Amino acid sequence: MQNPPTIAVVDDDQSIRESLPDLLRELGFQAQAFSSAAEFLNSGPEEFQCMILDVAMPGMSGPELQKHLKASGYRIPIIFITARRDEVTTRRLVEGGAVGCLYKPFTCEALQQALKVAFGNS
Repeated sequence: MQNPPTIAVVDDDQSIRESLPDLLRELGFQAQAFSSAAEFLNSGPEEFQCMILDVAMPGMSGPELQKHLKASGYRIPIIFITARRDEVTTRRLVEGGAVGCLYKPFTCEALQQALKVAFGNS
């Protein structure tokens, strides 16, 4: 039996880092949370098959991490999450390669749909 995909959750909000991995596990995935882009990059990002990434974080922002990964040749489906509803930013993130952008608070159904897109099951 194949192991379920592992998803990285990168968000400076502790409540997201505690709750979202639990939800992902309930949905059948493995998950690991990181409090910053730097912490994620130091973890060995190649072990992850998808990333749920906060847009606004101290230090390196989500979009900056997206650009860094792309420039490094590392391809991973990214689902952005944000508390700020901004259609221009959302469009820019998707044009940059993100599979979607969810607005906090988002529903389990919205997350499942984004994961289907990330894993090519849409």
